[in-house]
Amino acid sequence: MTPLEKIVSVLLALAGIALLFAFQQFRLDAAEQRADKAEKEAKQLAADLNDARENPVVITQYVDRVREIRVKGDTIIKKVPVYVTAEADAACTVPAGFVRLHDAAAANATPDDPSDTDARPSGVALSAVAETVADNYTACHELAARFDALRDKLRRSSYVSIEPDGSTAP
Repeated sequence: MTPLEKIVSVLLALAGIALLFAFQQFRLDAAEQRADKAEKEAKQLAADLNDARENPVVITQYVDRVREIRVKGDTIIKKVPVYVTAEADAACTVPAGFVRLHDAAAANATPDDPSDTDARPSGVALSAVAETVADNYTACHELAARFDALRDKLRRSSYVSIEPDGSTAP
């Protein structure tokens, strides 16, 4: 074997060894990545399991809160005749303009231009207005409770980060 052939043989052997080392390093890196991924999955599964264990309590609390709000609202609506008597209904006429404005607000629509008929009686009793307002506030409180439950769930989630907005809730 000539010296040039020896050098080429040594270089080929070194290249082969380097290739084997590179392949082994690639396998080690892939194994580390799989291990890291498995560790993250295990942590997430543990968090999900803890969340699932807590959820029945949270859901029960939420359902109980909404039920409590609805019961209070229904109680208020049932008491409307006590607070807004037939005499009050007869003494206070609800103008058509009020009804139009209320209906526009309920539909989130811009009301029509005012007209001469707005001052006329609408035929809607004051007690009906009180019942509608009480029902609307009850629905508002139910939605607020649902929002609070969702916000609390999101705060416990590892997928979401909620920053305080600086506002204060009543």
